[in-house]
Amino acid sequence: MAALIACAPAHAQDRLLSPAIPSGSGAVHFTLPALDAEGDSGCYIYATSLRSGLGSPNMRLDRGMLGDEQLLCFRKIGSQIAAVFENPKFQASGDADTATGAAESFPTAVVAMLPIVDDRGAGGVVVDMSKFLLRDSIDVSAALAGGGDYRAAADLSGIDAASVKSFPLNTEIDTIQTFTSARPTRTMSQFSPEPRALSFIVHHSFIALPEPGFLPRVADPRAPVSGPTIYDYGSPLGQPVAIPLAARFRLEKTDPDAEASPVVKPIVFYIDRAAPEPVRTALMEGVNYWSSAFDKAGFIGGFRAEILPEGADPLDVRYNMVNWANRMTRGWSYGGGIRDPRTGEIIKGNVVLGALRVRQDITIFEGLVGTAQNGSGGPNDPVRAALDRIRQLGAHEVGHAIGFMHNFAGSTQDRTTVMDYPAPRILLEDGQISLRDAYKHGGGDWDDFSVDWLYGSAESADAKALAAEEAGLAFATDIDGRDPSLPSAAASMWDDGPDPIAALDHMEAVRAIALTNFGEQVLLPGEPLANLRRKFVPIWLLHRYDIDAAGKLIGGYAYDYKVAGDNHPLPEWIDAATQRAAIAALIGTLDEDFLTVPARLLPMLSVPITRTGDPQFDTEVFRNAGAAAFDPLVAADVAAQITLDSLLAPARLTRMVEQHRQDASMPGVTDLVDELVSDVINARSNEVGRRIAWRTVLSLAGAMRDEEVSPEAAAIIAGRLDRLKDELEGTKGGVDADWAHYVADLLDEPEALAAVLANKEEAPEIPPGMPIGGFGGWFDD
Repeated sequence: MAALIACAPAHAQDRLLSPAIPSGSGAVHFTLPALDAEGDSGCYIYATSLRSGLGSPNMRLDRGMLGDEQLLCFRKIGSQIAAVFENPKFQASGDADTATGAAESFPTAVVAMLPIVDDRGAGGVVVDMSKFLLRDSIDVSAALAGGGDYRAAADLSGIDAASVKSFPLNTEIDTIQTFTSARPTRTMSQFSPEPRALSFIVHHSFIALPEPGFLPRVADPRAPVSGPTIYDYGSPLGQPVAIPLAARFRLEKTDPDAEASPVVKPIVFYIDRAAPEPVRTALMEGVNYWSSAFDKAGFIGGFRAEILPEGADPLDVRYNMVNWANRMTRGWSYGGGIRDPRTGEIIKGNVVLGALRVRQDITIFEGLVGTAQNGSGGPNDPVRAALDRIRQLGAHEVGHAIGFMHNFAGSTQDRTTVMDYPAPRILLEDGQISLRDAYKHGGGDWDDFSVDWLYGSAESADAKALAAEEAGLAFATDIDGRDPSLPSAAASMWDDGPDPIAALDHMEAVRAIALTNFGEQVLLPGEPLANLRRKFVPIWLLHRYDIDAAGKLIGGYAYDYKVAGDNHPLPEWIDAATQRAAIAALIGTLDEDFLTVPARLLPMLSVPITRTGDPQFDTEVFRNAGAAAFDPLVAADVAAQITLDSLLAPARLTRMVEQHRQDASMPGVTDLVDELVSDVINARSNEVGRRIAWRTVLSLAGAMRDEEVSPEAAAIIAGRLDRLKDELEGTKGGVDADWAHYVADLLDEPEALAAVLANKEEAPEIPPGMPIGGFGGWFDD
């Protein structure tokens, strides 16, 4: 692996870079190392971040957010110095000519031509860095595209001379960058006092290349690690060219030969002082969950969390940070960092936590148990439970920042890892809801394995992976967990327990009790009664993630990540009995009684609000039937759609065709569609049932026309809908006959049906679920 880092240029004098601010010029001059014989003048790792953000979870320009890191080299071209982003992803071990051939096969990027202010020979070369620093380095204009046609405004941008700091291994600079639009969308006025001009403080870090001695670690699919992929075109024939590296910190023992030893330099994460108490302390406690895993791996004192010292700059690359970002509405948190793109060495770990996550968790817990115990510290204190969640979230995101992927299988083995998306463990005790064990304090066995595998000896890495397998530790990550149509039941998000069907039954029972108890007691004294609408939604849809988990059993596979020569079993279909039980469980969530809002709640849910336009409220509630009038059929419709999206996911239908082809005892698409027709469409007895049946008919028709559905599955659905049309035409008597004839006529008119399916306003919008406590990032948390 050492050859992989040899071809990237490095100079002993690279750390001599020093900035200067000429008086009154508004420019920044850098003194670069002296030019060598080829005209090169030093290489650095360059990274950007945002000191100020937009406050939008969707356009994701967050305070503390990092841009991409780059390998930045300076090279004289003509009379100027070119700032060049090198391309270390593509390399070739071997002799110099082989390395040159690989480097020349892929492009570099000249991002600025810098005027030479003074060539001091051996004393270095002075350049004006202004053009480079005022580029749109984070691509803010692209992120703002959804809010208007924003462009960088050079006349409203500049370099903050007072921000410049230079240290032995890093230089830090702030710039003010403004982006203007003549036609911003109305949404932008939510975030800015002048939406036609948005200004951001963009931070630039120039980092000396790490000292030699870091040994890159090749990733293993059985270990939950992430990092860059390097392409080595000089690798021996018969060996892979693509080499996935595991990103990690350089962590060294003071006694390398000892099984356990203090470390030379511990990994320290600092908690942003912008996080208010008691959240700040809870975050420090949660991030410190990792300390025991490093101690167990033999790195005594190798990890700790602290509050950021007063006056310290959270964007300084010397500080690994847990940043606190406020947004207009809730959104994802994420973890990553600045890495050496040549080797995967982590230079700065960086986490951004969305401030409204903890408040959304409190809202959910208040909907479950009321507000009477708020702040009491008792077992049903929503604040206490939410602080336990923020502890887990802090540990989770820092897990990404120290090199780890998600493991969504942890919840199937009694919370073996903080790297899962955890549902709160909601207990039923004496017929009442209890939050006393909502979140685990501390990490688990998978976290201990992860740290030991990534930071321990490379020579024993394979043995450690085999030992984890023999211990029965399960691992399932994003590639199998993100989409609810995927076949791995172990990879579900926001679930709890080893049996998805039992978990769905349990959550339905919790939901029933919560709905029975739901009322003014879930509000604080003096809180607007209209807020019941917001707190009602997560309770009504409390089972939504258990639907996803149980749905993955249908057409599901049981499989592990495996390498040649280990003992992991080959994939196999989930057994037929379990799949049929999952189909029955999901169809049970389409029952009209289950989806009928209790009549006593309808007046309370229709209490009006006097002020409109609060996105924190508007995005969290069901669509009303005009003004304040709560529409219970929309609530039924939305819940039904969640189940139908799972049952009729194109990939699931395709797998059901194949499993039935391989084994006729396995449920096929015919079985599923027949049950939907008989137990949902034909079981309708009132308006709620007809609304669910309507959504089921449209979902079947939509699946039939979906380009991703296999032709075999589409043909089965088409045939069953054709027969359903005939059955509906024969319906007699009253309102139900009118409904049936209307649906039959629609099924008989392909163009009219297509128009209904294309009408995005026809189906009510499903209020956001994730994050309970979505938007992408480094690892899409």
